Amino acid sequence: MNSEQKKIKKPKTISEIKNCSLLTVHCSLIGFWGYPDPKIVSRLRKDYPNAEWVDLDVDFGYPDVNILPDAYCKIIKNIINNAMFLKGNIVKIVGAIGKDKCDSGWFAAKILKDMGFDVIDSIYQKFEPKNEIKICTSNLPLIDKVNLIMNGVIRCEDAKRRRCVEDDLFTRPLRLYTSTPLFGFWGVPPNDLEILKLFPDETHVFGWTRCVEACTPADVELEMYVDENLPTVFYSQAFCAKSQLAKYLADKYDGLYIDIDDYATNSIRAKIEAFLRLR
Repeated sequence: MNSEQKKIKKPKTISEIKNCSLLTVHCSLIGFWGYPDPKIVSRLRKDYPNAEWVDLDVDFGYPDVNILPDAYCKIIKNIINNAMFLKGNIVKIVGAIGKDKCDSGWFAAKILKDMGFDVIDSIYQKFEPKNEIKICTSNLPLIDKVNLIMNGVIRCEDAKRRRCVEDDLFTRPLRLYTSTPLFGFWGVPPNDLEILKLFPDETHVFGWTRCVEACTPADVELEMYVDENLPTVFYSQAFCAKSQLAKYLADKYDGLYIDIDDYATNSIRAKIEAFLRLR
């Protein structure tokens, strides 16, 4: 096992848990990012029933291939780096390229196609019907809320295929109770998921992540919705176009705006902790 493979030995996100057979990297993979059209996902499941699905958005710790600029969205860099490292095993990639993702996702798809990958463009911009919002407002820890929501993007039809699950949060029956919120977290799932552990369980989720639970990732009206009476941290990945929206909403609702390039500095963590204590 080489050093790159060791880095994902202990999964830290549901995507890594679900795809932990990547430890051996001897299987056919379907890469994806964003929220692929469910019809495309269903078709590929039938065409490639034994393939493992890997969320290319996630930072698996693979080396930077230096294709994108240094000052660029870390999530998009993850997509390129992961695809290049796993290239020999990837049979298909489903890339979100519309308003359900971002223009950078569209450019990433173009680049990977040019580099020889078989990329299916996905635009999923439907607004109805919405799934009921249950996880975002639940009693689960914030990091579990976010991971559980993102796990729902590519659903495992057979729970037994989810290997390497020790604390089996994602396969055991869950009792979700609506919690009385103390704080809000607005944004996309951060590259540094550890910052979510700073928040109390009574933190409700807003922004694009909430749209994912509703199965309407392009619903900007829902993405802009927040509880105006709730102290909220507005997060965006550095160099992401959503920074514009995060900063605007933070100013409008007197929240805390933060952006993180890669992993949170001590200063960023201190800002979040102070906000949570003082509000």
